[in-house]
Amino acid sequence: MSQQQYLTTLGKQAKAASFALANLSSQNKNALLRCISEQLTLNTEAILAANDQDVQAAKANGLTDAMIDRLLLDSERLAGIIADIENVINLADPVGSESASQLLDNGLRLTQRKVPLGVVGVIYEARPNVTVDIAVLALKTGNVVILRGGKETLTSNKVLSEVIRTALTLQGLPEDAVQLINSTDRDLVTGLLRLDQYVDMIIPRGGQTLQRLCAEKASIPVILGGIGICHLYLDKSADLSRSAEVIINAKVQRPTVCNALDTLLVHEAVAAEFLADLFTQMSALGVSFYTCEKTQQLFAASQFDIHPATDETFSTEWLSLTLGVKIVTDIDQAITHIRQHSSGHSEAILSDDINATCHFMNQVDSAAVYVNASTRFTDGSQFGLGAEVAVSTQKLHARGPMALDALTTYKWLATGDYTSRS
Repeated sequence: MSQQQYLTTLGKQAKAASFALANLSSQNKNALLRCISEQLTLNTEAILAANDQDVQAAKANGLTDAMIDRLLLDSERLAGIIADIENVINLADPVGSESASQLLDNGLRLTQRKVPLGVVGVIYEARPNVTVDIAVLALKTGNVVILRGGKETLTSNKVLSEVIRTALTLQGLPEDAVQLINSTDRDLVTGLLRLDQYVDMIIPRGGQTLQRLCAEKASIPVILGGIGICHLYLDKSADLSRSAEVIINAKVQRPTVCNALDTLLVHEAVAAEFLADLFTQMSALGVSFYTCEKTQQLFAASQFDIHPATDETFSTEWLSLTLGVKIVTDIDQAITHIRQHSSGHSEAILSDDINATCHFMNQVDSAAVYVNASTRFTDGSQFGLGAEVAVSTQKLHARGPMALDALTTYKWLATGDYTSRS
């Protein structure tokens, strides 16, 4: 079978399955998700064993610690993934809800009804949790998925997808509602991007190279996002005694994810006082720094791991224990820096000045903007949305953490009384 025949078969099977799922009741969909949860629990040992194979292969191939952390599943992480399924079960099902009902002058009763997108293709890298998260959210909204994970997690993804397909079969539903492209051939990615006869939307979850490939090659609508060059601005009016904890949380709690802090911008009025203590605390946690000239001058004689920053480093998503630092003259210089270097993901301000916080929220145009909080909250579960499909940094259809509503579209329902247009 050629690559095109293989992809066409996946597409046909997915489209056929989408008709079976489109009008499932919320009760049936929730029963399916509970079955998936049960099957994942029953197969925990096999899942972890498969993931261990991926981890050992990654270490043998010299993958970075950050990448290995992304692909790692242990008992605690798998339990968290399963627990998130219950969160999704408890969320309201948007499919079938109606709005904008009105009786028009032409005699038609017009209503908008939310319906599934249909077939969603998802391309992602070294995160096996995405396999479960996406499948669960898609099935909750009556969608089917074609998944293409990274080569680093192929063994894990095969087991996870088969467990989910088993649950579909147990519930009397087509197992092809969830399909995994089980080859690492990159040509299959390009082929999936052009499978517009069967696939309704593409969601890439990965680095800049993957995002650009999808944007340039797809003949299907693409949701771009997942690149997080995140900033936090420390204003001169911030409570310095409480600020370090938030900054450290944003950078250190889990540095390998897209909502981790990449650049700290500090008002010059508090920089000398604040940064000495912050650098001491963060250095003890293994953080290194790429800093502006003013910051280097302040700490020229220090033992901190400091390197000179450039436009390139300020435009880098670190995904590691590395932090860019720049001293700014005022809030507007901070905003200008964010506009130049941000990916549009998440930005934050620490300030007790209401005028400053309002100005920041109005002027910074990212998917999530925080006041006196860590950027680490840009996450579907933290936003009360359940597990997320992705974090969108574009402006059409969906923005920020994408959950159930973002996996629906709508159709117009028009009812007349044998009505003709005059």
